[in-house]
Amino acid sequence: MSKGELRTPTQRQLRVGEELRHALAHLLERGEVRDPGLAGRPVTVTEVRVSPDLRNATAFIMPLGGAGDEAAVEALMRARGFLRRRVADGVRLRTMPQFTFLLDASFDEADHIETLLRRPEVARDLRSDHAETAPDQDDGSDAHGDGVVGGNARGG
Repeated sequence: MSKGELRTPTQRQLRVGEELRHALAHLLERGEVRDPGLAGRPVTVTEVRVSPDLRNATAFIMPLGGAGDEAAVEALMRARGFLRRRVADGVRLRTMPQFTFLLDASFDEADHIETLLRRPEVARDLRSDHAETAPDQDDGSDAHGDGVVGGNARGG
């Protein structure tokens, strides 16, 4: 892993990424990309990550409907010059980043984790861990903190 991969994005990178995401989503929503690979299917731009020097941007997309995901990525890669010019009209930056489009795998990862959590052995373990740490269990002490349970201090 290189040193740059370990860095968290700066506020500027996050802001620029969000502006680019909105601009790309707006262009795709209006249907300005006319490519047979998209074939009128809606595409969601889930995230745009910008490099620290703001020269490269990776847009994560998810075509709605599920089928033809790779065709949508290829269509957007073919149209990336057009998209770059159109985004530059609405987003003011000194240099407009070069776009790369990738499928967003986070939805698949979330489904996989949810499937794992629903497995009977995992659900059982989660229930037993929760039962051990429940705050309402009676530990034998009283509410007053004087160590006397069920009576007065003389044992009565």
